[in-house]
Amino acid sequence: MDAKEEVRAKLNIEDVIGEYVPLKRAGRSFKGLSPFSGEKTPSFFVSPDKQIWHDFSSNKGGDVFAFVMEVEGMDFRQALEHLARKAGVDLSLYDNKSTQVLAQRKKRLLEANRLAAQYYQQCLLGNQHAMEYVFKKRGLSKHIVQEFLLGYAPDTGKALVSALTRKGFTAQELADAGLVNRFGGDMFRGRMTVPLMDPAGQVIGFTGRIIKDVEGAPKYLNTGQTILYDKSRHVFGLSQAKQAIREQNYAVIVEGNLDVVSSHQVMMKQVVATAGTALTDHHLRALKRLVGDVRLAFDADKAGIAATERAIAIGSRVGVELTVISLPEGAKDPDELIQDDPSKWQQAIDDAKPAVDWVLEQYKARVDMKTAAGKRKFTTAGLAVVRTLSDPVEQEHYEQKIAELTSTSLEAVRAKSAQEPAEEQHRLKPVKPQHIEPPVEQLVHQDDALAAACLDSQSQEALAHMKLDIFVGEERYAVASYLSTHAGKALQDTPRELQKYDTYVKILLLRAEARYADMNPTERVYETARLLRQIEYEHKKQRQLELIEELRSAESSGDEEKAAQLRITLNTLIKEMPRGKR
Repeated sequence: MDAKEEVRAKLNIEDVIGEYVPLKRAGRSFKGLSPFSGEKTPSFFVSPDKQIWHDFSSNKGGDVFAFVMEVEGMDFRQALEHLARKAGVDLSLYDNKSTQVLAQRKKRLLEANRLAAQYYQQCLLGNQHAMEYVFKKRGLSKHIVQEFLLGYAPDTGKALVSALTRKGFTAQELADAGLVNRFGGDMFRGRMTVPLMDPAGQVIGFTGRIIKDVEGAPKYLNTGQTILYDKSRHVFGLSQAKQAIREQNYAVIVEGNLDVVSSHQVMMKQVVATAGTALTDHHLRALKRLVGDVRLAFDADKAGIAATERAIAIGSRVGVELTVISLPEGAKDPDELIQDDPSKWQQAIDDAKPAVDWVLEQYKARVDMKTAAGKRKFTTAGLAVVRTLSDPVEQEHYEQKIAELTSTSLEAVRAKSAQEPAEEQHRLKPVKPQHIEPPVEQLVHQDDALAAACLDSQSQEALAHMKLDIFVGEERYAVASYLSTHAGKALQDTPRELQKYDTYVKILLLRAEARYADMNPTERVYETARLLRQIEYEHKKQRQLELIEELRSAESSGDEEKAAQLRITLNTLIKEMPRGKR
């Protein structure tokens, strides 16, 4: 048995999920409201027998690890470690010797950081000057101080070092944890401390905000790179924000950690920060596990515009929708705006603009658009941003917008874009038509049809008369192929031939039990036939969109021979579509 299976064996899936979702018994399964949507009628099922959950409202499902990854915004390793702690499983026993040593080091450093946060909190309560700064000057509540474990680092040489040395930590361990400076003394002195936490809420480092200005001293000081903390990956406040992000269905990224703390205090808990560093793929991928709508609150200065440009390219690669929040005139940052009026911060968030539109507005405001030189500068800067977009349709939209803003033809804008060096064009422009993801409804219909076919032999026979390549994804195709060649017997469990897709098969069986078990055989046949007709239509519609995209690409590259063939194929397909649905 490997680590994953031991963890799974020691935990009941209904108990783990029950900590997040109130569940009620529904036959052999449990039922509750989806944690991923705002539904009012329960459509979230958990099967203890199959150790599987499925959410009909979002078409998500999987095992206990998939649930924790989804609900906590963790990757698999983080979810495994989280559940292993819950199950009391020592993962290091499954590692090789070198990995065991590393795991033990990490465990010690996590403990050192936890105790440091605890020590700093005690110091805050014992220092009147620090208390006045935190509670009066910054206006923070006791609740928010406790939620973020805010503290105070004494303005002495080795207060923390001495405290942790007495707890048995070595000088090397404290250095590895990022808690000491190059001289072996405390890293943070005379500062309000803000712990940096991983998605599970474990302290992995600190930000220190100076309380009393000292000439030459940086206002903020952050833990350096350690085996626990990597600023290019860390999203500050994610452990506190993830539930609100799911509920609000968007995330806000600000520049300062204390902007996050202030936002949470006024119940705007969907706010996180990038811990004093530039936005990276890792930051956006961590958020994408929770939501696809990300709103940026960067400054409108030159650095802020450059940061937004970089973010647009990253967002296009990662696949999130980026918008930009503009603060009202006179507001320096979200924290200051909140002190003035929290509703103004919420209004600014609600008024966020698409990132490319925002950047184009900033460029437009900085040049004279009535002059040829101004238009040249604007189009040069604007096209540089547009070329980072991976979707050709989106590129064309903004090329048209640039043409409109400069009172220039689209052909002129494209001609200028084409003047870029060949290597730059190859690097930035997509060389293949953009892949079009099928809509969720299409996947739902396919899953429903396969779930019904798991129970019904006539539905299985119907699959044998279909082109199975219309099923999207390896797992759907594999199940459809199996059912079409093994018609006549309802599935009770995952057959040997489909063990590679065990989780998906179990989701289908749970789906079938919840949705089709109460139907009589005739009803199931009619329902499956309806679904299969819908799937065939949706497949043709999807193919139509793909052909249109290929045709655009062929026309753009000047390949008239390929374009002509694509037009013939497209016209043939359109004629096959039912009238009224073309």
